[in-house]
Amino acid sequence: MPTLAKAYVAVSAMSPLQPGTIERREPGEFEVQIAIKFIGICHSDIHTARGEWASVNYPVVVGHEIVGVVEAVGTKVTRHAVGDRVGVGCFVDSCRECDNCRAGEEQYCLSGATSTYNSMGRDGLPTAGGYSTSIVVDEKYVLRIPDGISLEVAAPLLCAGITMYSPLRNWNAGPGKRVAIIGMGGLGHMGVKIAAALGAEVTVLSQSLKKQEDALRLGAEHYYATSAPSTFEILRGHFDLIINTVSADTDVDEYLSLLALDGSMVLVGLPSKPLTQRAWSLVSFRRSLSGSKMGGIRQTQEMLNFCAAHGLGAEVEVIPASKINDAYERVLASDVRYRFVIDAATF
Repeated sequence: MPTLAKAYVAVSAMSPLQPGTIERREPGEFEVQIAIKFIGICHSDIHTARGEWASVNYPVVVGHEIVGVVEAVGTKVTRHAVGDRVGVGCFVDSCRECDNCRAGEEQYCLSGATSTYNSMGRDGLPTAGGYSTSIVVDEKYVLRIPDGISLEVAAPLLCAGITMYSPLRNWNAGPGKRVAIIGMGGLGHMGVKIAAALGAEVTVLSQSLKKQEDALRLGAEHYYATSAPSTFEILRGHFDLIINTVSADTDVDEYLSLLALDGSMVLVGLPSKPLTQRAWSLVSFRRSLSGSKMGGIRQTQEMLNFCAAHGLGAEVEVIPASKINDAYERVLASDVRYRFVIDAATF
C-alpha cells in the first residue's frame, strides 16, 4: 500500500515552501524504501522551486542530496538491506540500455536520466525529491554511505561532492597537477578538499579574500582575489586544470589565459547568459573548454568511499525544516559556510 510522507512543498514559483504530505508508492520488487534523515539544500533546488529553469510541474518537492536508512526492501533486492545507511543523488533512474548507461555514465543517458524531482518516473507519476521523510528508489540508483562519514556531512556529497569529484578524476587531478577552483561556495569548498586529497596543488580564485582562511584550512595552498587585476598577470599560463563552480557571468577569455599548455577549464556552474570567448584563447596554447555534470552511480560510490577513506565531508549548518525558506534567502545572499542541511526529523 502507498504511504504518506511529510514534506515541504513548493506550490508555485512565487510562494514560500510550506509543510504538507505526499504519497510514496510501496516498494516494487527491486526497490528500496528509505527513511530520510538529512537533506542538503542545493542552489538547483531554489532554481526549480522558483521556476527559474525549465517548466515545473507544481506542486513540487525538491531535494537531491538525500541520506537516510533503509526501512523496507522489495522481494528481489540484493544490494541493500533494512538498516543500511544509504543515499540518493540527482537522478533515480535512466534508460539502462544506451551506451552511456552501459558505461556507468547514467547521468548522460541518451534518453535523459530521470531526475530525483520534477521529472517523470516509470510509474507515470512526477518524481518528488528529498524534502520529505521517505523516498522509494530502485536499488541500482541507491548509494551506500560508508561508516566513516556521518550522515549530515555526507548529504551534500550526493550533489556537491560528486559534481567536483567527477571532473577532478576525469581530468586526472593529482600529484604534479596545478588545479584552480573558481568560487569558494558549496561546490568549491568540496573541490578544494577533494583536489587536495588527490594530491594536487590547489589554488582558490575568489572575488575577495574573505574566505582565504577557510580555503587554506580545507587544503588549498594558494588563494587569490580575482577582483585584483594583478591576479591575472601573476597566474598567466599557470594551471593544468581550472574548475569553474560559479553561476555568475564571467570573462571566459580572462580565465582561459591562466591555463598552461594543454590545460583545461571545466564548467560545473551554469551562468544565465550564453558564453562567449575568442578562438585565440583556445588555439594559442592548445587549451580546452569543457563542462561536466555529476558522476554516474559507479563514480558516485567511488567518491563516497574516497571521502570516507580521507575523512572528508561537507562543511554544513544543520537546520530544522521550519528554516528552509530563511535558508534559501541566505543561500542567495552567500550567507552560508558552506552547505545547509535539513534535519528530516523536524518535518
